[in-house]
Amino acid sequence: MNLYSFAKAAVYGVLKPIYRFEVIGKENFPAEGGVLLCSNHIDNLDPPVVGINAPRPVYFMAKEELFNVPVLGKILPDLNAFPVKRGMSDREALRKGLGILKEGNVLGLFPEGTRSKTGQLGKGLAGAGFFALRSEANVVPCAIIGPYKAFSRLKVVYGKPIDMKELRERKASAEETTEMIMSEIRKLIEDYS
Repeated sequence: MNLYSFAKAAVYGVLKPIYRFEVIGKENFPAEGGVLLCSNHIDNLDPPVVGINAPRPVYFMAKEELFNVPVLGKILPDLNAFPVKRGMSDREALRKGLGILKEGNVLGLFPEGTRSKTGQLGKGLAGAGFFALRSEANVVPCAIIGPYKAFSRLKVVYGKPIDMKELRERKASAEETTEMIMSEIRKLIEDYS
């Protein structure tokens, strides 16, 4: 068992009794091929919650500073995390993300870029659209519906893959593509809240 699988099982064992996950739409998750998994961002626990409930291993970008923390920085790559410089275009992180998708893996993104202070869905950044347009990956919207409150139910909803064909064919902008992804996340939140 690798560190990712061990950590996934351990974190699930700790968080499941506290947040009583209700996972909806797992059947919408493609069993193979590249997947861009785009979720809203309401809490610091969102990455592990999305990761432990997804049916396949998920790679995440993590702020570069975390890789400088003793011990943590050494194990993050084994937990499928890779560094990103926040607040600027990080070409290396973009290349790494595209590589993950092209290899047929799952890349998890929080298009808002940071946690929502209000719990409301914010504006998405162009990065999600960039990955959606530059890869052939399935784009799966995900909604975390909280709040994160001990011993109350937390929903993780996976929507059907978004049809990207028309946007890719007409070479839509990354901003327009991100807005489409955000509207699908918004629908999941509205439908399952």
